[in-house]
Amino acid sequence: MTNDEWKKRLSAEQYRVLREKGTEQPFTGHLLHNSEDGMYRCAACDAPLFSSGTKFDSHCGWPSFYDVANSGSVELKTDTSHGMERVEVVCSTCGGHLGHLFEDAPDQPTGLRYCINSVSLNFEPKGKA
Repeated sequence: MTNDEWKKRLSAEQYRVLREKGTEQPFTGHLLHNSEDGMYRCAACDAPLFSSGTKFDSHCGWPSFYDVANSGSVELKTDTSHGMERVEVVCSTCGGHLGHLFEDAPDQPTGLRYCINSVSLNFEPKGKA
């Protein structure tokens, strides 16, 4: 899609985060405290990204997951913006920016924390597919 097509499809905040690699303010995301069973999908292309079974409260201000829905759900890229090196998480289907990956979740099975912007996600409750 072109930038104009994405702008028509996404809200201004979704465009800023998903297409321009922005970040929503911590503790403001609509899915931060969601505890329903279901699937978290890319807000841009609807690809399945994270299962609710892997979501946990990391107290960081953004929804956190310890694993992806399947091995091809996301792509990991080196992010050297803001004077630091991090691992960016993008949707492997549309390339939308989702958030970042950190290796600081020792109480989780993988030790990983996918720190994801709520605005980058849609939630599909279990049984609604």
